[in-house]
Amino acid sequence: MAPIASCPSPNFDSRRCPVSLLILHYTNMPSAEQALARLCDPASKVSAHYLIDRQGQITQMVDEGARAWHAGVAHWAGLDDVNSASIGIELDHVGHVDGHMAAYPPLQMAALVDLSRDIISRHPIAPAGVLGHSDVAPMRKIDPGEALDWRQLAAQGVGLWADNVPVENVDTLTLNTEGPAVAALQKTLAAYGYGVVQDGVYGPQTQAVVRAFQRHFRAQKIDGAADGQTQSLIYALCRLAVS
Repeated sequence: MAPIASCPSPNFDSRRCPVSLLILHYTNMPSAEQALARLCDPASKVSAHYLIDRQGQITQMVDEGARAWHAGVAHWAGLDDVNSASIGIELDHVGHVDGHMAAYPPLQMAALVDLSRDIISRHPIAPAGVLGHSDVAPMRKIDPGEALDWRQLAAQGVGLWADNVPVENVDTLTLNTEGPAVAALQKTLAAYGYGVVQDGVYGPQTQAVVRAFQRHFRAQKIDGAADGQTQSLIYALCRLAVS
């Protein structure tokens, strides 16, 4: 792995639980320099452990032993203090522009793989614990976005992925659908880790969670509707996560 630069941020405090998650973000800013300035500004009250610029340069802002302020109001697998349980990596990227995203550059992706594998080697982070900001805050966030190649990351030991999942012939679940199929889907999403109310009603929260799942695992169509492919992937990935 290339040398890591340092730009200490004052925006951190003490962890309240062990590290079990790795959360990826995009900066949604024009340049890495501007992102670093914000992440190291005490007035911003935000930070992350690392930033990777578009050329693959890694900068550390917060020690891994400390709690960086990157996830905000978030939830995963029963945890509400996601910041305490996670290490956060910011990726230098302008974000969504008119609803579209540019690809992450190869040098940046290579650095992300190297850094993530290094972090995972030192912390008990399961494949299903490598997440996007949108996974832990689906009602608020859409980063790191559908342009991130999660499949490539998983192939190199970073995160979970499922290929060649048979598509079940089931009814598509959409907003305001109710019943046992919705309840079963909510139960499975919650078992994977998503924060979703299990009430058997496909409301706005369930729709947002499904959209976050699609953004991570089925990026070619992100509509918040649980069609046969989406449902099949959810059940397959949950089985992989607990196996």
